[in-house]
Amino acid sequence: MVSINRRTWLTGAAGAGLAAVAGLKPSLAEDTPGVTATEIRIGSTTSLSGPVSALGVQARCQEAYFKMLNEQGGIAGRQIKYIYYDDAFNPAKTVEQVRRLIESDNVAFLFNMLGTAPNSAVVKYINAAKVPHLFLSVNGDKWGDYKSYPWTMGFAPSARTEAQVFVRYALSQHKDAKIAVLYQNDDLGKDFVAGAKDVLGERFATSAVVASHEVTDPTIDSQIVALRGANPDVLISGTTAKFCAQSIRKIYELGWKPMHFIASGAASLSSTIIPVGLDKAQGTISSAYIKDVADPAWANDQGVKDFLAFMEKYFPDGNPKEGYNLYAYMVANVLKIVLEQCKGNFTRDNIMAQANNLKDVYVPTLLPGIKVNTSPTNHHPLQQLQLQRIEGPGWLRFGEVIEGANL
Repeated sequence: MVSINRRTWLTGAAGAGLAAVAGLKPSLAEDTPGVTATEIRIGSTTSLSGPVSALGVQARCQEAYFKMLNEQGGIAGRQIKYIYYDDAFNPAKTVEQVRRLIESDNVAFLFNMLGTAPNSAVVKYINAAKVPHLFLSVNGDKWGDYKSYPWTMGFAPSARTEAQVFVRYALSQHKDAKIAVLYQNDDLGKDFVAGAKDVLGERFATSAVVASHEVTDPTIDSQIVALRGANPDVLISGTTAKFCAQSIRKIYELGWKPMHFIASGAASLSSTIIPVGLDKAQGTISSAYIKDVADPAWANDQGVKDFLAFMEKYFPDGNPKEGYNLYAYMVANVLKIVLEQCKGNFTRDNIMAQANNLKDVYVPTLLPGIKVNTSPTNHHPLQQLQLQRIEGPGWLRFGEVIEGANL
């Protein structure tokens, strides 16, 4: 039998008298799976074990966020019951856990599920069941395919958009640049290759070299050595934090100095850059849409101060400088806005309708100028990026905020 890690949080159960809040019309429980007069059940899967277990901290941070929200009265008089299971980044386990969430736990919707391969294994089932599948912790371009998956929505800018931004900038600095792409052999990594192809067009065959790795590989040293042998001017590390850190370390050891881009999802100072060594990472470029708590530039920022206060009170075991915690907190903030927009009507149809109705939403942990927008035909909530490079003790943003949709 598969071992299951389950965590739930339900605090301060509201009485029947809290079923309605001023101006809010509560839904009837029989019409709203996962919703009663006192609670809203939200489900997720994550990696508490396996090759990317470090990412599982997102669910623990969101568990703490919902505890805070419940102490503040919940949403429309209802407490949030957050149920998440460990899938160990194994798609077969994801299938089992998602079926349990929908068919046994009867959750209202799924939120911030981790990983390209795990989500790919269940997306058709979830859409056939017409369960909102919101704000996934993925970077793939396909998660914005509203025609194929109308009940599914990603969150972060896609890896394909990010690669387009990287290659365009590289060519603006060196028009004949040869581009190397190290990519994880899944949809995330393949989107980085696709983005490079989008910009290079026919030149890709002669001006690019690629190397892939598996998420289970212990290192990518051999791939970096092979790519260096092709003598490219630019290296794009289109992979996760562990391997981006390895790529920074290896090119430093080799004395190789390409223009080096790393995926934004791996750009945390505390998780990736500082452990490798700031000296080794100088000049590394990435893109950003969210503030980095470890960056001195945001030391006096109110949004960051609020996040740090939250961490101290509700998630003291978590590392406040861990980028995954800030990301999890930010996405939970946006979900709160979606649920507030439901105005007490928590049918799955209306939850999805409100997720499709975010207009210039700004939460204070986003970079200035970056806003969340969705519609029934836009399932990419964030399409804006700003380039940044490591200079001295942290990231230095440069250039204008770039609208991915206009690339």
